[in-house]
Amino acid sequence: MKKLIVTTAVCALLSGAAFAQEGPWMVRARAVGIDMANKDATGLGLTVNNKTIPEIDITYFFNKNIAAELILTVPQKQTVNSSVLATDIGTFKHLPPTLTLQYHFDSYSGMKPYLGAGINYTQITQVNLLDGGANVDSHSWGTAIQAGVDFPIDKNLSFNIDFKKVNIKTNVYVGPDDKGVLKLNPTLIGVGLGYRF
Repeated sequence: MKKLIVTTAVCALLSGAAFAQEGPWMVRARAVGIDMANKDATGLGLTVNNKTIPEIDITYFFNKNIAAELILTVPQKQTVNSSVLATDIGTFKHLPPTLTLQYHFDSYSGMKPYLGAGINYTQITQVNLLDGGANVDSHSWGTAIQAGVDFPIDKNLSFNIDFKKVNIKTNVYVGPDDKGVLKLNPTLIGVGLGYRF
């Protein structure tokens, strides 16, 4: 019994030491493609353009499996098109920070997969639609789900592939009239590098 206790304690210490050597922080830089779902209930045939954006992510590991990730970018300018009017009707900017809680699976064949879920807050600013004749809500709250995998390059550096689905929606107003909801609900696919310390 004493042998078992000692062996268990040594294994726990070694496991903790390995985690300490890895470090609890990871910073990633990704290039992310945004594919908008554009589910429009306004009757205006609205769509928002797809684009590729830069992304910086800061992850903190509470232990070897559980982590929290804050996903950041800079304000992004988007173009809005109306199929009813057969033209672009203007632009807006949005800033969509997202926070997820992740489960990182143990390394498998050199890969470290993870799953995450959390919340997105999107701030919409600099709205210029129909020369000021239309507007949208300035805030959106929604859920986010995430799946990804890290491919270690060395002790600290890794190559990352990441998938997210984020719920973003806003009401659209033309003059005083609420025309309904535009759900952007983008799918985001990113690739980049991570550094753990």
